[in-house]
Amino acid sequence: MRSIVEGAQGEIARATTRRELEDVRVRYLGKKGLLTQLLRSMPTLPPAERPVVGREANEAKDVIEAALTARAVTVEGLERRARLAATAVDLTLPGRRIPPGKLHPLTRVQDEIVDVFTGMGFAVAEGPEVELDYYNFEALNIPKDHPARDMQDTFYVAGEVLLRTHTSPVQIRSMERQKPPLRLICPGRVYRRDADITHSPVFHQVEGLAVDHGITMADLKGTLELFARELFGPESRIRFRPSFFPFTEPSAEVDVLCFLCRGAGCRVCKASGWLEILGCGMVHPRILQTMGYDTEEITGWAFGMGIERVAMLRYGIDDIRLFFENDLRFLAQF
Repeated sequence: MRSIVEGAQGEIARATTRRELEDVRVRYLGKKGLLTQLLRSMPTLPPAERPVVGREANEAKDVIEAALTARAVTVEGLERRARLAATAVDLTLPGRRIPPGKLHPLTRVQDEIVDVFTGMGFAVAEGPEVELDYYNFEALNIPKDHPARDMQDTFYVAGEVLLRTHTSPVQIRSMERQKPPLRLICPGRVYRRDADITHSPVFHQVEGLAVDHGITMADLKGTLELFARELFGPESRIRFRPSFFPFTEPSAEVDVLCFLCRGAGCRVCKASGWLEILGCGMVHPRILQTMGYDTEEITGWAFGMGIERVAMLRYGIDDIRLFFENDLRFLAQF
């Protein structure tokens, strides 16, 4: 019995890994281990020797288990030190500098636009990007047979469900929930079937709406003039050109004085001195009537601009696809 214990203790002392310790345990205490085999042979011993051998075998088992437990603590420390040595970090090496993150240019421009209008008292309104035909078209004075629908290449999901082509449905939903006065802007993603260097099937808009007693085009012009000065600089000027939109009457497109050449004419403004930035107009009375407003008392105006358009003009970007390619060399410039 003593030889078995001494042999086990010697092997345990030489073990340097948990795997080696487990092999020792199996060799002496496993189902086919030396000590186990000795205990199984006890029925062949004389009856007088059995109690003595059994007691010595149990004592030997306790000694071996205690040695295994004690050595396991030491082995775990050895393995831990080996792992630390293998993954040691040289603190004298220079660190890897992590470049700071940058706001995407579209996010930057959208935040600036929102800041300008919230500073004038406008609230920010949001709505679903998967929209109903009623809110996207019909409630905006665009019935199913209206020719203006030819201007919108719409992504239809199913039946009357579609991906919104502008953020104007948010204005309709807001007017349904709230009575005048309203003063809000609606930033968000919109979708149209169009893709080239100046168009993307997914792009961003900011639309604005003001509805109250006695609102006029003069209020609209003053608001947009202040917006242009805040976004493009104190020397900016705007001009209105007559246009047509089914949801406004009268309607206009707005140009801002070219911020590169200051009206002298350059490549960006195509020698005109002006840059188109948005469309606007007085809310069509039919829309106000649909919302249950008294058009003798209540008027309103609305505008809408593409954020990509403003960002392209502001940063001199000639390909809209650069905004969506996630090229860090491009994004790091902003």
